[in-house]
Amino acid sequence: MQEIERKFLVKGDFRPFVSKSIRIVQGYLSLVPERTVRVRIKGDKSFLTIKGIGNDSGASRFEFEKEITVAEAAELMKICELGVIDKVRHLVKVEPYVFEVDEFHGENEGLIVAEIELSDENAAFSKPEWLGEEVTGDTRYYNSMLMKNPFTKWI
Repeated sequence: MQEIERKFLVKGDFRPFVSKSIRIVQGYLSLVPERTVRVRIKGDKSFLTIKGIGNDSGASRFEFEKEITVAEAAELMKICELGVIDKVRHLVKVEPYVFEVDEFHGENEGLIVAEIELSDENAAFSKPEWLGEEVTGDTRYYNSMLMKNPFTKWI
């Protein structure tokens, strides 16, 4: 499956528009760029996800995801690479799409990034006032990279 998404920094107050929020904790079994393997606990569900390397724009890449039990995810987290991503994902509907606004905690405290999944890289969509600079394709903002080089250490 191809995943097509664009990523933006958040510059304004998105909170009045949030329809749902959920805590996500994730670790990585493999950080090889051609095939990252992620374990994610998202509320009361868990997933194992494999992502391929992005295309030239960074907006599209292969993604395979399988739901696993929380107990399986907890066991897999024990053998993950050092570091963890801890964030709250807020869902904000901007018709006809939903932005996933990730508010990071821990070593990535202060970083807020919004992603939108599209059916086509060039699909038109409304940009709300709180949406800031586009960072699609900037590998520093990939969760796998934020684990290795956290936002609070960027100076």
